[in-house]
Amino acid sequence: MSSASLAVARRPDPARIAALSAAIALNLAVIAIATRPITPAQLAAARQLTPVPLIHLIDPPAKLPPPPVIELKPLPHPPVPVMTHPRPMPIATPPVVTPSTEGHVAAPLTSTPTLNPPSTVQGPATTAIPIEASLAYRSAPLQFPAQALRQHMQGTVLLRVLVDENGKPVDVQIEHGSGYALLDRSAREQVLASWRFQPALVNGHAVRAWARVPVSFALRGQ
Repeated sequence: MSSASLAVARRPDPARIAALSAAIALNLAVIAIATRPITPAQLAAARQLTPVPLIHLIDPPAKLPPPPVIELKPLPHPPVPVMTHPRPMPIATPPVVTPSTEGHVAAPLTSTPTLNPPSTVQGPATTAIPIEASLAYRSAPLQFPAQALRQHMQGTVLLRVLVDENGKPVDVQIEHGSGYALLDRSAREQVLASWRFQPALVNGHAVRAWARVPVSFALRGQ
């Protein structure tokens, strides 16, 4: 090998030298920054950025005293009033009123009913509770409904009638129907509107009374 070729091989590379110099300078800068002391201002700023949470201990709740013992006493029972009811009188069934197909029928008149009050009642009867009685008719007009005639309806309606001291019905209830609502309604309306009774008597005084009144709708020739 000639001397000229050796001289070319040993010539230093400028680019390589520049790269090595830059690497050394960068390492020296990092070492200088790492070894530089921290100032108090930088330390305070670092502490403000990462606050340390404080732990507070919670005291246990105080133990409550037990509740006082409540003594339960039974409530006094009020005295039960003794109810005295008059003895029911036997009820006789009044005669059945049967209308004709022509129209009005008058019921037979009977004697005025008189009831004996219980022995505990003194003086005139002043009770507001109606009694049960069998009442005689003063007037009992009854008409057969035209629609019931056309449809050949017939049957007996048992009514419960409240009669006042003057013998006038003031309340009529259907106790047992005839099987036809038309006949039941017609019997109730006619008794309430135009029937009159002999009022019930207690110690000679007229009183209100309930009476059972059968009303029969029967077709002739049936």
